[in-house]
Amino acid sequence: MKKLLMLCIGLVSSSYVLAQDITDAVRYSMDEIKGTARFKAMSGAFGALGGDMSAVNINPAGSAIFNNSHASVSLGLSNKTNDVAYFNGLNSSSNSDFDLNQLGAAFVFTNSDINSSWKKFTLGIAYDNTSNLNNEWIASGTSSTSLDNYFLSFTNNSEIPFGILKLQPGEFIEEAYADIGTIPDNGYAIQQAFLGYWSGIIDPVNLDDNTNNNEINYLSNVAPGSFNQNYLYSETGYNGKLAFNFATNYDDKFFFGLNLNAHIIDNERYTQLNETNSNDGSVVNNLRFDNLLSTTGSGFSFQLGTIIKLTPELRAGVSYNSPTWYRISEELIQGINSNNADPDINFISDVINIYPEYRLQTPGKITGSLAYVFGKQGLFSFDYSVKDYSNTEFRPISDSVFSGLNNDINNTLTSAATYRFGGEYRHKRMYFRGGYRFEESPYKDDNFYGNLTGYSLGLGYTFGDFNLDVAFSQAERDINQQLYNVGLTESALIQTKFTDVILTLGFKI
Repeated sequence: MKKLLMLCIGLVSSSYVLAQDITDAVRYSMDEIKGTARFKAMSGAFGALGGDMSAVNINPAGSAIFNNSHASVSLGLSNKTNDVAYFNGLNSSSNSDFDLNQLGAAFVFTNSDINSSWKKFTLGIAYDNTSNLNNEWIASGTSSTSLDNYFLSFTNNSEIPFGILKLQPGEFIEEAYADIGTIPDNGYAIQQAFLGYWSGIIDPVNLDDNTNNNEINYLSNVAPGSFNQNYLYSETGYNGKLAFNFATNYDDKFFFGLNLNAHIIDNERYTQLNETNSNDGSVVNNLRFDNLLSTTGSGFSFQLGTIIKLTPELRAGVSYNSPTWYRISEELIQGINSNNADPDINFISDVINIYPEYRLQTPGKITGSLAYVFGKQGLFSFDYSVKDYSNTEFRPISDSVFSGLNNDINNTLTSAATYRFGGEYRHKRMYFRGGYRFEESPYKDDNFYGNLTGYSLGLGYTFGDFNLDVAFSQAERDINQQLYNVGLTESALIQTKFTDVILTLGFKI
């Protein structure tokens, strides 16, 4: 009966979830446009070229390069391979996904007034998958730090009195956990202390102490020593962008464009830590901690860009991406158990913590581009972009948690540059393409979050009114991923290889 009464309790917490951290700021600020096969084959170096539906996402003036109305659709097979080192343990995992990379069309309207310098304008709409968030990896090894440090970091730092963790007469554990989550400002921290106590991992120094004025308020039931840990990270979701494009051509030398963008976030992250020990004097010898965080959001941004034909062969481009202003909602489900836990602790996994909507402003970006076109034989192109990740901001800034997080972002993140090179050679109806890219780490300490390097290759064939393109790209990045924000902050070294195969069908309309 109790299970039926308490199944899937939803609560609106008046405090913000402390799951937000700097990695979230980076996750939603990076834009890895999957794009068309031609775009991907040239590593996205399209800021001064245009003439491709994904190029519009780099420089909105790019649609004005089209001579005819054009549409394209791209499908991609993506793979992430993770090699994970955690203390004495090594693990490997591979995840593959089949996605719609992009879908879009640009409609060209020619000016019938042959005396006007405004030759044409274009209207376009394009959807691009800006980031595939699907990922999974396992870190396993023997650590000298237990998960008990996670719970102690909340209890001792927040001076949580033991009385608030006790059950009221006739109250269920899951009811108390849900009620605690509604406490202003500190609800999440107290919930974590509650989990630590009722799972038997920690105990108060004084069972009758409702004030907790001691320097050390809680002690662990886990004895020091070595701990066998197995940590699972599983993530699904995507970031998508829908661009509404307007561009115009002045005298066949100057091209101007504007994008109004709608953004979508749909993300779910699940983590599970299993820990065992055989340490002398340890009351808790095995435990498990689960967290499922669901994130949805929508946002808006705009882009301005221009392309200039300096000579018939040489082109230059510049574009500005505004910050993206997101509104984000999150829900959290937690579960915990140990050999010393209260049997009813399992029921807290029926509680859904629903948090107030918050706002996130990601940084803007400036891109400068050059391209040299050898008539119909081929081309070279180069893009250089700069984005200052330290300008990322969680809002409202009046919230003390977000204010502290924004200070951490400012101290930890920095400006990062991206270099993209691309080339194309045409032989009759066949196109041969290649590219290289280098993206600097958004962190001041790039040992924590490394630079990204990648290359790409591709082929294309034109049938006249439509074309078929294929691309292969691969990139690598190393990350030291902390297991938790506080307490158990041990890191797993993850060497990730990103591989994409993309097929595009483009045609005149």
